[in-house]
Amino acid sequence: MPGLLSNPVCLTVIWFLSWSLHPSYAQIWTDEVSDVQYGRLDSNVTLACGKSQIRTPVVWHHNHSSVFLWHQVTSNGSLSLFHVDQSAQGNYSCYDDSGLLLHSVTLRLGYPPGQLSISCQVPNHTHVRCSWRQSIKTFLPAKYNASIRGKEGEWRESRPCIVDLTNKHCDVQDPSYWQTIHRVGVTETNALGSHTDFVAIRLSKLLKPDPPQAVSVQEVEGYPTKLRVSWKNPTSWPDDTFFPLLFQVRYRPQGSHHWSEISTTYDELEISDALAGHSHQVQVRARDDVDSESQWSEWSHLSVLTPWQATYTTPDPSEDPTFFNPFSTEPVATYETRGLQGDEGNLGLVILLVLFSIFILTTVLSLIFVIWLRQKRHDHATKQELASMVKMKSIPI
Repeated sequence: MPGLLSNPVCLTVIWFLSWSLHPSYAQIWTDEVSDVQYGRLDSNVTLACGKSQIRTPVVWHHNHSSVFLWHQVTSNGSLSLFHVDQSAQGNYSCYDDSGLLLHSVTLRLGYPPGQLSISCQVPNHTHVRCSWRQSIKTFLPAKYNASIRGKEGEWRESRPCIVDLTNKHCDVQDPSYWQTIHRVGVTETNALGSHTDFVAIRLSKLLKPDPPQAVSVQEVEGYPTKLRVSWKNPTSWPDDTFFPLLFQVRYRPQGSHHWSEISTTYDELEISDALAGHSHQVQVRARDDVDSESQWSEWSHLSVLTPWQATYTTPDPSEDPTFFNPFSTEPVATYETRGLQGDEGNLGLVILLVLFSIFILTTVLSLIFVIWLRQKRHDHATKQELASMVKMKSIPI
């Protein structure tokens, strides 16, 4: 073995392996675990080259390439970036003058939380859902914490509002509905800061059921102006008598701009003034029947149906006894039947013509008789007048 180690070839191989392995061993030893650093957009950001103060010159790379303009490397190896924008995000690495990696860090840029716009929906007496929207886009992951508390003389202990981070809303089950005012608070937190907003709500005014479901429109057989409409309570509404719903049905002929409306507390009704022969659009909505401050739900989906129409079927000509079939074995009988029917029709026409002639003749004779009678009376009056004149002349004066 000593002879082998003294062999020049073996010594050369050992020296080459030790030289080639040295940088890897040193890199593993000196490389620090990369982390994430957050910075604010449009501001100056400083990245440190590790935790220790480095006095040797260092070189910074951004995403494995040279650092862009508008930067400065300080004497302790830190990198200062000026007025950063979204393009400055990414992975940063610092190396010593021999190319040895000293430290790496991921830079993420954004804004601290701003004001939140909070709104709440109350689909029934036992459920409150509040959602929010950011006034500014932070570009950073955030956490939310929400709570709700009722007021009755003074603010009471708040109840948690279970947060759905994906959809940015929270839910409260069995709120203190009898309390007049509730206060909802939502806090947004990200790596650059935290912000909380509050909003006061009245559950009674926000109570708005979901639209009725399973809306069905059916025709009423034998009635061309009637439609039967039925529906079910929304699944989010408790199905019991303590929370009755008031329903409103609206309908119109398709193409019309004017709706007719009917209200009811039942889950079906009959429209009696539909326009015969026309398709109708029908929708249903609901509201809490007890709480007059509550809101109407959205309208259900449009249902379209035409009222019942009488169907007229064309008879089969082969079933008509008067139908002449050239392939029939009794063509003469069929012809004679049609001939008799034709004669009956002609006879009726003749009778009508005779009656009409008699009526005309009677009318003419009546007119002649009336004229003759008037003329006779006129002549008789004339004779009496002449006789009177003669008599008066014969009397001596």
